[in-house]
Amino acid sequence: MWRLKVSEGGRDGNPWLTSVNNHIGRQFWEFDPNLGTPKERAQVEKARLEFRNNRFRSEHSSDLLMRLQFAKEKESDQMELPTQVKIKSEEEINEEVVTTTLRRGLRFYSTLQAEDGFWPGDYGGPLFLLPGLVIGLSVTGALDEILPHEHSKEIRRYLYNHQEDLYYPHPILQDVLWGCLHKVGEPLLMRWPLSNLRQKALTTVMDHIHYEDENTQYICIGAVNKVLNMICCWVEDQNSEAYKCHLSRIKDYLWVAEDGMKMQGSNGSQCWDVALAVQAILSTNLVNEYGSVLKKAHYFIKNTQVRRDSYGILRYWYRHISKGGWPFSTPDNGWPASDCTAEGLKAALLLSRMPCEIVGEAIAADELHDAVNVVLSLQNSNGGFASYELTRSYAWLEMINPAETFADTMIDYQYVECTSAAVEGLNAFMKLYPGHRKKEIEACIAKAVQFIESIQLPDGSWYGSWGVCYTYGTWFGIKGLMAGGKTYQTSNSIRRACHFLLSKQLDSGGWGESFLSCQNKVYTNLEGNKPHIVNTGWAMLALIEAGQGERDPIPLHGAAKVLINSQMENGDFPQQQIMGVFNKNCMISYSAYRNIFPIWALGEYRNRVLVLHKCINQRK
Repeated sequence: MWRLKVSEGGRDGNPWLTSVNNHIGRQFWEFDPNLGTPKERAQVEKARLEFRNNRFRSEHSSDLLMRLQFAKEKESDQMELPTQVKIKSEEEINEEVVTTTLRRGLRFYSTLQAEDGFWPGDYGGPLFLLPGLVIGLSVTGALDEILPHEHSKEIRRYLYNHQEDLYYPHPILQDVLWGCLHKVGEPLLMRWPLSNLRQKALTTVMDHIHYEDENTQYICIGAVNKVLNMICCWVEDQNSEAYKCHLSRIKDYLWVAEDGMKMQGSNGSQCWDVALAVQAILSTNLVNEYGSVLKKAHYFIKNTQVRRDSYGILRYWYRHISKGGWPFSTPDNGWPASDCTAEGLKAALLLSRMPCEIVGEAIAADELHDAVNVVLSLQNSNGGFASYELTRSYAWLEMINPAETFADTMIDYQYVECTSAAVEGLNAFMKLYPGHRKKEIEACIAKAVQFIESIQLPDGSWYGSWGVCYTYGTWFGIKGLMAGGKTYQTSNSIRRACHFLLSKQLDSGGWGESFLSCQNKVYTNLEGNKPHIVNTGWAMLALIEAGQGERDPIPLHGAAKVLINSQMENGDFPQQQIMGVFNKNCMISYSAYRNIFPIWALGEYRNRVLVLHKCINQRK
């Protein structure tokens, strides 16, 4: 049977494996032929068969292998769940009903948490990643060593269960350009004296590849350059330490679920998920019951902050500062992102206000200052924030985008999500540390708010680049403007955004947005106008933030009904259609979203709608 391992270096003490934080947050799968009882193996096979039989109706795996493993390992920690609640009408919703649903959801979600504080999960989705890995290992002769029989069996299962479409066909300009380079440019560069230039260029490229590899512990920023860098290191020297270090990190990208073995987009989404989960749990106001969960999450956040910049002269290597930032996955990945840093900062600040006997010692002030420095440094001149770096070039470069799956890949664009997260993080910091770089922070927030307003679409929405799609972007747009000092009463942008969300609410009370919105740039409901718990959570959070509960809570009651009735018998929430995306058409899994956002939305609903109205009625 397959077994998920977390926060370990591996069984054999691999000398080619290094870590900056003792592998905290690492997740990988190993096969043990002697593991599991007949009953446990039968459970796994049942999950695989059910996925296969339903793969055209439900294309997203539910991470059942991990859930089955954790259910067994944490059986002694599981408390008896409160009785499940199902309601027939909004009139049945009250504080007790919502609190029961939250307790059930939090108890289940706590069983998925690793001991060092993060929630392991599937970050797969793009099918093209796996063939690239197989081809790369085949070229280098390491296929059977790295992907032995049980691995290849699960890879075949995955490929059988899924398929992919071409999205971004390259323009004719590229056909001409690549043809000229192949027919004319390459032959010329192979001849003296241009061959000297070619060799110098290759040397420079390899220098940058080694720099990336060494600064990311050979994980690399993502799956594509991970494989390409590995092949380049092998071509340079088939027996090099660099190539061996690359091989040791391949398992960090592989994830096993009931649909087979897939290659993830990165080595996970650990830090991002934890930062959001902390905010979700705190929103419930049930901290005293789940303090141990927050304490472990706090430990993870403190041990995931990047402690140093990449080595050398950053400008020479085209790198941005890193010290103080938070990465998407783990610090071994080494790439802080603007939104991950901002969300990590928010979570750290929230936890710093909690009693240390419940959540542990707060992060040091100077480390928070470092995080603020990273966020401030990432703002572009127009006020917007990109993901990993400043926007360094121009959109016309997309004319030579060679990818046939991605759009908008040639530069790091500014996004409403990253900009909003930066505003929220800085605003939260300024409230607790008003004396630190106050004028700079205020100026940054003001410019960011202007940017958010400037990219709002005519219908009141924002396009979401990292989640599906207009629901996600509009949640961030509203959050950013509210954190920047705007209100529903003073901001036409917020009023238009709320009107947009309310106009998309389904008869069921929920929201359900299709991935087709990302591709076609037109809001599209899920087939059959079905609600989705994650879209519903995003819309609820946005509307609550903008004061919908005070104006007219009826839409929120309908949405809460959808979430309450969606909860499963064991306290989990169902895995529905895929909700993550990047580059317009690459859909990707965020397995924790199905738990985080129903909990977060119902937590805010309980305390900012139900409790608020209860207090108002008591005063009357």
